[in-house]
Order: sequence, then C-alpha cells, then structure tokens
Amino acid sequence: MIKPGQHQINEWAQSLSVETQERLNSAVKDLCTVKERGGKIVVVTGSGPNIHEGVTTLLAELIRTGLIDGVTTSSAVVAHEMAGVLDKVKRVDGKALGMPHSQLPRGDIFEFSVLDANDFDRIAEDFPLDRDLLARGDAIEGEVIIKAAGNMAYPMGLWTEQMADRIRQKAQAEAQPFEKIAGMSADERTMLGQGARRDVPVLVTIPQLVGGGNVGLAVGDSIPISRRSRLIADLLGSADMIIESGVALTQEIHDGPFETYTGHGIWAEWQGQDVYRLEKKKLIRIDLDPALDSAWKFERESHTVQQAIDKGLPKTKIMEIPFRMEMSGFARLEGSLPIIGDIGVVWPIIALRMQERLGVELEFISAPQQTPEGQLMRDWIVENIRPIKPLRDLAPATASPVA
Repeated sequence: MIKPGQHQINEWAQSLSVETQERLNSAVKDLCTVKERGGKIVVVTGSGPNIHEGVTTLLAELIRTGLIDGVTTSSAVVAHEMAGVLDKVKRVDGKALGMPHSQLPRGDIFEFSVLDANDFDRIAEDFPLDRDLLARGDAIEGEVIIKAAGNMAYPMGLWTEQMADRIRQKAQAEAQPFEKIAGMSADERTMLGQGARRDVPVLVTIPQLVGGGNVGLAVGDSIPISRRSRLIADLLGSADMIIESGVALTQEIHDGPFETYTGHGIWAEWQGQDVYRLEKKKLIRIDLDPALDSAWKFERESHTVQQAIDKGLPKTKIMEIPFRMEMSGFARLEGSLPIIGDIGVVWPIIALRMQERLGVELEFISAPQQTPEGQLMRDWIVENIRPIKPLRDLAPATASPVA
C-alpha cells in the first residue's frame, strides 16, 4: 500500500503558487460537489508523465472507489499497462550483442526487461523466447533503470506487440474495443483492469491512437473509427466535470465530431445524430505551460480568444504568446479552470482532499517521482503491478461495449 501522509502532501501543496493553490481548492470543492450529488467525473489523460508520476495507477484507484467515472487515454498507456505500468530494464551496448547499427535506436542502446525466472517461463509459454540473447545480455555490463513498462525492452516490448494482435482478433470477433478485452486480463491496479472490473469506460481517443507501436494499430483496428468517436462522445457527454491531465491535442478530443457548443458537431445534429454540448460543463486542465494561463486570462479579461475566432484571425499574433491549438478550445469555455503545476504534485493533493471530504478510503495515493515517497512508489509499482495474463485465460466478453 502506498499512501503519502498529510504532512508530505501539505508540503507539496506549498510548492505551488498561491494562485494555483487557490484554484486547486476551488477545483476540489467542485469535484466533491459533483460526486455528492451523484454526478460524473471523466479524466482525459495522456501518457509519459502520467505513467511515471503514478497518476494512471492513482486513477485506477479512483475508479475502484467510484470517484472517477471514465477515462480517455493513449495507446501508449494501454501498452504500458499491458506490460505492468513500470518495469526495470538493463540498458547495454547493442553492438556488443552483435547487432548492426541500422537495427538499433539512437545511441546503439539495447534494453532487456529485468524479470525473474518465473516471469521468463510464463512469457515462454506464449512466445518463442530467445534465451541465447538473454544470456548474452546478462554477460554484458549495463545500467538498470526504471521506465515505462514494455516499450523497447526485450522480451516484454516484443511480447506486448504480439499479444496485441491476439487481443485485437478477440476484440474484433466479439465487436468490442481492444481496451475492454485487454482490461479483462490486466492487473486490477491498472486503469484497464479496474475499468473492466467496474464497468467503467477506459478508451483511447482518436488523436492518441498513434503510440505504443503495434498496440496502437491493434486498438485502432479493433472497432471502427466512427464507433470509437461515438463511444467517446457518449462518455464526455455524460460528464459533469472533465479533468485534462498531461495531454495534448485536447481540442480534438473534447470538441470532437459530435459536440455542438464549439460548433464542430453542427452538421451531425442537422443529420439527426446524437450530440452533446460542453456548455455548462466544468473543465479542469493540469498543465505546466504558463502560456495556457495567459490565454485563459486573456479570454476572461477581454474575450480575445473568441474575438479572434469570430474574425478568423490568428490567435498567436493577436496575443503574442505561443499558442497551442487546445488553448482556444479550453480558454473560451466558461467553465474552464487551468491549474498550472506538476501533475505529480497536483494529483495526490486532489486525491487526499477528495478522500477526506467524501469519506472514501484510498489504498493508493501517488507521489511526485522526484521525492523519496515517489521513488518508493515507483519501486512498488515495479514489484506489484503485473503484466496481463495469457490470452487463453480470458473469459468471454460481456455484452457491454465499453465496460
């Protein structure tokens, strides 16, 4: 069990600006109010730091306790959760293994998953394991680090890629999203695993399909793009509050082809399709970029963003700030609130304060990876969260399309 104490979390809160602390207090109050009245909270999350800061593991716990009602994510996160979220890898000189430079990534580094004998034997049941390659890797000196699980390390990276094809085939046969089928055999401390167990949607968005190697292709091929768009629209449409965490391209995610307040779904509605509106929804974005805060303040003070859109003018030149596309979709929504801070710091504060007010008992609360508590957390994830079970152990999928 990983749970930083109140003292540590108060210290992390003090590292945030006064303005960010005030906004965070406001956000937590709104989140708790939504849950107290039976509303829904959906998280739009990316990969990278969400994995390393323990945020995806925390979100799994928030799904378990009923505080989060749905998640959108990236195919990279799906790949990492399939492989166990975080793992230890040994990085060696690939040329010393006899591999040509053309087959190696930059720096000529080759990575090996650090596993025990039982794990290797388990993988070998499904996979033609090259034990000679493993032996040669053991004989070479290298650096052991913790990183996102699977990915480029042998054998977990290649095993995950091959498992993806099997899961895709089962998903297509049962007309289910890849995420649902993978979640049925995923560790219960992953978003995939908890989503499947709790009948909570965990879905990869269309802009986030590219990533995770063959996993991304398998996710994309499991169900048609139009159905994926519909499932995500239904999820976001059901939300009273949306939290964006360490993710790019969110305008294409939350505006989508079926959303009418921004105008992007206007023709879908004309043609009689089900649509939803971001109007009156609360939207929180946790982000380190101060330009997001500037764009948000511009809009609150002078409606600059909306005026630029109304006149068809370039927003970057008008406001003279670096302008990411999602900033306009976020800043001009009346219910939006930016929280400028490290997601590794902000999320445990949110979790602890929701736990205190709502009376739930969280068994896991994440910690910033640069802290001693964060290092313990990362070690705990490596040791405790397991890769997905072999496909033959899967039970038939239920009828629900996104559980």
